[in-house]
Amino acid sequence: MSRMIGPALLFAGAAIGTSHLFQSTRAGAMYGLGLVVVILVVCLLKYPAFRFGVDYGHSARRSLVAGYRELGLWAPVLFAAVAITIVPIIHAALAAATAGITIAVFNLSIPVPVIGVALLGVVAAILLTGGYDWLEKVNRVLVVFLLVSTLATTAMVLPRVEWGTISDIEWISDPKAILFVVALAGFMPNPLDVSVAQSMWTAEAEERQVGDLPVSLAEARSAFLSGYTLTAALAVCFCIIGAGVMHPDGITPETSSPGFAKQIVGLYSSVLGEGAAYLAAIAALSVMLTTLLAALDIGARHIATTWQQTIGKSGEEAFNQTYRIAMPLLVASAGLVLFAFTSSFTAMLDLATSAAFVGAPIIALLNHLVVTRCAMPEEGRPSRAIKSLNIIAIAIMTALAIAYFVL
Repeated sequence: MSRMIGPALLFAGAAIGTSHLFQSTRAGAMYGLGLVVVILVVCLLKYPAFRFGVDYGHSARRSLVAGYRELGLWAPVLFAAVAITIVPIIHAALAAATAGITIAVFNLSIPVPVIGVALLGVVAAILLTGGYDWLEKVNRVLVVFLLVSTLATTAMVLPRVEWGTISDIEWISDPKAILFVVALAGFMPNPLDVSVAQSMWTAEAEERQVGDLPVSLAEARSAFLSGYTLTAALAVCFCIIGAGVMHPDGITPETSSPGFAKQIVGLYSSVLGEGAAYLAAIAALSVMLTTLLAALDIGARHIATTWQQTIGKSGEEAFNQTYRIAMPLLVASAGLVLFAFTSSFTAMLDLATSAAFVGAPIIALLNHLVVTRCAMPEEGRPSRAIKSLNIIAIAIMTALAIAYFVL
């Protein structure tokens, strides 16, 4: 089962980034603990579609995109339309967030786009030279450090939290709050297209362990659930941090990435002391580095596997070739977005997360069709309960997506 921990931690590393540090903290800053229930419900509703990636990757030893192709050419094309087209905006938002925290931690005066592109280049180089092995090893170290530092910081904040705000539901009647909830849900705990990467990580982890005892599907599911639960718990932690540090004083989050990052570090310093401020800054930087690593890998994997399935060309060599071509293209396109769209970091972030959420019910439906209709061992198919939960999730996410366009 130990080899299944790698994909679970990769999921956690991809998840614990903008959705947690920025969106969850903003949720706590603006609404106290009023959106904690929303965070937990969103994580519950998205769980089946993510779990299907584990089910299919373990049982069929293939990417979900291969399952999409089995449904028909329309399925991978539809996936590309709703997921791959917004990848440059997502990468730009992640790079801007990471650059902002880097500026705050090291007190730099270099513009966000310059640092963002440099970070993208470094991360791309790590992935191209080390691939999955480097990604997994680097990610394990950062996620473990993040877990310890975040829990310690949350414990320091608890005495300042206004616990009565957890029952505050006035935001339901506020259209702006509903739009923010959609943006919050988009990356909570991950964009739903990460389920495709999860299926690839799971299949690849199995293929790299030749001669070992096979991991059962139950063990693979258990390992993923552990990582998923970790991401949900840490999302609540960051919301508590925002509710304890910013909400009591009515402090509005800055709209720029360095401004928001420096604001958080400065608040920790003034309220909790220099030690906690340093702890929070290092935790934040580790959050975004793990997310940027995983996000670039996910983007390149999406492009490589979707291209393979579309043109009908399989094999590891073809995949690696497309992966290596896609990586610099992703860095370049994200860099262009960074330089063109830096006036308001939070606006870019909300656009990226909202776009991800609008496409979420489509991906959830595609995943549902794969695990119920495509060829795979019967024991790998999900139970009736989890299929029902996914159908409910598709209905709710579709309604919220419609509400987003109406509002």
